[in-house]
Amino acid sequence: MTLIARIRARGIETLTLDSPHNRNALSAALVGELASCLADCAKEDAVRAIVLTHTGNTFSAGADLKDPPDPAALVGLLRQIVELDKPVVARVTGHVRAGGLGLLAACDIAAASTESTFAFTEVRIGLAPAVISLTLLPRTDPRALARHYLTGERFDAAEAARIGLVTAAGDDVDAVLEPILDGLRRAAPEALAETKRLLTAKVLETFDRDAADLTALSARLFASPHAREGMTAFLERRDPSWLL
Repeated sequence: MTLIARIRARGIETLTLDSPHNRNALSAALVGELASCLADCAKEDAVRAIVLTHTGNTFSAGADLKDPPDPAALVGLLRQIVELDKPVVARVTGHVRAGGLGLLAACDIAAASTESTFAFTEVRIGLAPAVISLTLLPRTDPRALARHYLTGERFDAAEAARIGLVTAAGDDVDAVLEPILDGLRRAAPEALAETKRLLTAKVLETFDRDAADLTALSARLFASPHAREGMTAFLERRDPSWLL
């Protein structure tokens, strides 16, 4: 079963997360297929930029709790997006949760519709946003991120734009993206690649410094009693035992 749909128009390759049965959760299979599609795009001179979008009302629900990716594979995918010498643009028209926010932050530009919602839900199931911090911490307002990391509250597209999680938001996300994609089509490929390297240098420093520690933290937390209780409660649609 194919989990990523692909279409190309005027140099823009659109990769669509298409796993509706689990709300485009980051399963081992989806992470692997997306990495493969990105590698193919990297080899194609005809691809000027990549748009990453989704089917259904959810961009990504985060890690698939029934088939989670290896933390190292998720780190690899996030780094691949950051290192790719073509711009990657996220197009969001629905909900983004937990690990899906790390994927969003890995993209160079992100546009969201006003109906989109966002939440770092890890703490509510006994986890921490460990691996995804590699892309989020260098690019997002730290005070706002502290609130959203620690509370797991849901927030809207206007807040996501205010804190730097998305580039822009609007009622019609395609209208928001139109001048952005036009600009990318007008840019020289080599200039885009070099400019992206300038923009991502600090993000890659974070990967070099912290990836191993955050991968180990993620693995440890997934194996913890709190996480087992939190994930079981989530799957059973009940409150976890620690709720006050």
